[in-house]
Amino acid sequence: MDMTLVEATAQDEARRLITELQASGLRLEDPNAGAAARRGGAGPTDHKAVTVGGRTVMVPVHSDRATHSPYIARAPDARGHSVLERNGLTVARIEFPRQPRFYGLQTLDGVPYSKIAQLHGRDVLATTVLQTCIRYGRRSTSCQFCAIGESLKGGRTINRKTPEQLGEVARAALLLDGVKHMVMTTGTPNFTDRGAQLLCESAFGVKAAVAHHGGLPIQGQCEPPDDARWFARMKDAGIDALGMHLEAVTPEVRARIMPGKASVGIDEYLRAFADAVAVFGRGQVSTYILAGLGDSDEAILAMCETLIGLGVYPFVVPFVPVGGTPLADHPTPDAARMRGLLAPLGRMLVDGGLRSADIKAGCGKCGACSSLSAYENDARELAA
Repeated sequence: MDMTLVEATAQDEARRLITELQASGLRLEDPNAGAAARRGGAGPTDHKAVTVGGRTVMVPVHSDRATHSPYIARAPDARGHSVLERNGLTVARIEFPRQPRFYGLQTLDGVPYSKIAQLHGRDVLATTVLQTCIRYGRRSTSCQFCAIGESLKGGRTINRKTPEQLGEVARAALLLDGVKHMVMTTGTPNFTDRGAQLLCESAFGVKAAVAHHGGLPIQGQCEPPDDARWFARMKDAGIDALGMHLEAVTPEVRARIMPGKASVGIDEYLRAFADAVAVFGRGQVSTYILAGLGDSDEAILAMCETLIGLGVYPFVVPFVPVGGTPLADHPTPDAARMRGLLAPLGRMLVDGGLRSADIKAGCGKCGACSSLSAYENDARELAA
């Protein structure tokens, strides 16, 4: 058989398996396998890093659906390799990335590095600069999927990470574990800059700490600031790519799922995207879209088409419920639906000239929470 065909078949099988695992979740024979799974916090959580077909992705392991998943990973061997079974039949061999070495360190005042930033996927350092949010404390304003306060409540992180702490941890993660880029998100501290100033201060601290060690590209993530001049300020402070996350794409769903954040309307986001692209460049601005919150596939793809036209990378991921949130029992979209979304989106990205590999830092570049980049690569190969 032609080796190109063999490789293509293997890639297709790995892509399908990743999509299935992210939709169904994964049971673990050994809950301590690999790097510790993150619980609670901002953004995608309750996942574990798993390497499938040479690609490291984040797979839900703590959701209710994961506890009933047909997939189970047997206890890994000494090298971190594990047998993956579906309904008792072996379907693949997978690998669990090891616990990063920087987790064993702490600051001079006794704060464990893992409470300041965490490894995401295989080589991405991630932190929530501010672990509180003006919208979180009230049901009438909080995003129903968000667990930003849960990890703080559980003592697994600290509220405010200083620029000095972030720089110290970033330098250690770079030197000890070879991280390739960094994601900085934040709870929204106010209704004006909406976190942009915190990101500026934090990025400056990290860039100063790693300047003599090869540098570290940074993606900052916040709501659109009220003044477009913040985009240039963030870039000047050392932020290389920017994420402003829509999460849902229709006003009705946004008002129901994120009533406070929905006060920043879609039109305001689109203006902010255009202003940010003018500063950071095409493909260096991205947005997170959660499939399964109530938007139709047609609405999601229509928004993606608009975003790609603006030069914004739409990172579409399956919604995964997090314990302790109002949406803890909300269903995750199945693998068939995600394939139906990601395949046409991959073609749209190729047609629009956007590549996840070209993003300097952040979620779209990492790609661990979605199989989108695999569909993008398939579309690119077919177009070649």
